[in-house]
Amino acid sequence: MPITSNLHRCLFYHCGLIPYETAWAWQQTFVAERRENSDRDDIFILLEHPPVYTLGQGSSLEFLKFDPAQAPYPLVRTERGGEVTHHCPGQLVGYPILNLRRHQPDLHWYLRQLEEVLMRVIGLYGLTGQRIPGMTGVWVEGHKVAAIGIKVSRWITMHGFSLNVCPELSGFKQIVPCGIAEKPIGSLAQFIPHVKIETVRTQIATCFAEVFQMQLVNIPHSSLKEC
Repeated sequence: MPITSNLHRCLFYHCGLIPYETAWAWQQTFVAERRENSDRDDIFILLEHPPVYTLGQGSSLEFLKFDPAQAPYPLVRTERGGEVTHHCPGQLVGYPILNLRRHQPDLHWYLRQLEEVLMRVIGLYGLTGQRIPGMTGVWVEGHKVAAIGIKVSRWITMHGFSLNVCPELSGFKQIVPCGIAEKPIGSLAQFIPHVKIETVRTQIATCFAEVFQMQLVNIPHSSLKEC
């Protein structure tokens, strides 16, 4: 992507398969640093997780189809908004740590921008990503392929979005994803059988930079493990 001097810098950590708790700790560290010094660069982390279920701060356990004490995968309650969701390999997860004062201090705007990133990526495959009024996320032909759950403190963002590229979807059958029983979960692979996750990684980064009008600066993800 072109480097333009008037764009905000955003440090880009392109990671592989990272345990959920590890990435969560990275986010907490970065947010704390930016609450202390708002001049620090924005950050965008893009990765995959081993199988895990996560609950939003106010999520109801009624959306679990298993006993929480005998969860098939780790079950983690976080400070994000939204209900229960599932992360697993083949799903790309993006964690933007942005100072919205640099962009637009408006949560509705931010959510719609995240959806726009995902819709642009989906559009590269000739698919139409759709919003559903009153809900957050992106659907393709009635299937939810992307979920969003965020936390914003002093206009510093954390948590983010997930895009189902080519995951094993069986883990979603153990929950009511996002508390929405009537909308099935889908993936890009259902519509584009030979989709490559590494290609989608690059496309997400490009579309993220375009939508938020930022210059992504690649940082070795090995430095994250030292946080």
